[in-house]
Amino acid sequence: MPDPSTPLRSLGFLTIGLFDAADPRPGHESTLRVIELGEQLGFDSAWVRHRHLQYGISSPVAVLAAASQRTRRIQLGTAVIPLGWENPLRLAEDLATVDLLSGGRLNPGLSVGPPMRYDEVREALYPDTADLEDFTYGRVERLLRMVRGEPVSPFQGTDGIEEFSDRVQPHSAGLADRLWYGGASLRSAQWAGEHRMNLLTSSVVKAEPPAAGQDERLDFAEIQLSHVRRFREHHPDGAAARVSQGLVVVPTDSASSEQRARYEAYAAARLPRTTAPQGPGRLLFAPDLVGTSEEIAERLYTHAAFREVDEVAFALPFSFAHEDYVQILTDIATRLGPALGWTPQDASL
Repeated sequence: MPDPSTPLRSLGFLTIGLFDAADPRPGHESTLRVIELGEQLGFDSAWVRHRHLQYGISSPVAVLAAASQRTRRIQLGTAVIPLGWENPLRLAEDLATVDLLSGGRLNPGLSVGPPMRYDEVREALYPDTADLEDFTYGRVERLLRMVRGEPVSPFQGTDGIEEFSDRVQPHSAGLADRLWYGGASLRSAQWAGEHRMNLLTSSVVKAEPPAAGQDERLDFAEIQLSHVRRFREHHPDGAAARVSQGLVVVPTDSASSEQRARYEAYAAARLPRTTAPQGPGRLLFAPDLVGTSEEIAERLYTHAAFREVDEVAFALPFSFAHEDYVQILTDIATRLGPALGWTPQDASL
């Protein structure tokens, strides 16, 4: 077992929150129970994915509002909210409201770009402005200004018996410092650093085209490491700027033989996409890490980007059952986390 020179400071997990279209409530309830379990096991953070027109959580802010009332300590994050689906002002109001209800535990992760399958959804989403919408970094800059409390209206005062603010209300002090950008390229990592955000990295990176005369780099860990370093080079906090890594990790210490076989088959089916860039975006995927906690820890300590961070939010596989997530989270908290030098939080705090 490697002896970590720098203990892992923050251990979190990420779930997609799948549900049955015919009966969606149990799936949402399962997600809330998983977050509650995470707090009981001492995890530092729980994150939910964002899915539109799919059978996964479409409104993570609403789900985390519910989770905030069933937990006391664990940080609650989104990974990530695609801003192409959102009105930044309305989202700023929702984020601040949930952050206040949670006692300052919300960690919104954001991304930009056109909505997935935009040609099919544009008329339903933006019937009058589909060709005018700005899906660039400007959209997240608007949200940043609003969350930071900058004016959004020239009017402040009383109109009749109603009082109006020139800033988004409520304002939650400290929320702006807990905004994360989900970046998978050198450009997005640099942008996040320049705008004083935190950086979320995942199991997907963009394989940048090689410069003239250079060989193509297809080492996922080295590509991700270059993103982490580019981000910190451009962030005012430098080496202290926060980065969270989100690989898919599946420990099997307490798994049944049936679970182990299913987990290994899941990882094997996804392995081909890790060998070469995928699609026009040249996306490169990291292999899922399946094995005992000792085996996974050894692999993580050979991962160049993992050695550069002290925060992780391990991603749970998409399509497993609730009982599988209980086993995986329990093994992460009781075996893998301690193997990485992590200390669980006291759930009673």
